[in-house]
Amino acid sequence: MKDVLSKNILRYRKEKGFTQEDLAKKLGLTFQAVSKWETA
Repeated sequence: MKDVLSKNILRYRKEKGFTQEDLAKKLGLTFQAVSKWETA
């Protein structure tokens, strides 16, 4: 299940043209958190 979630986060982020930093700022998080989600 984690693999599916991490792949979806990565796919949708790239589809929107966001960097990990961009997504993190929109969510009020650090880019490290986004990276951790994507690598599950």
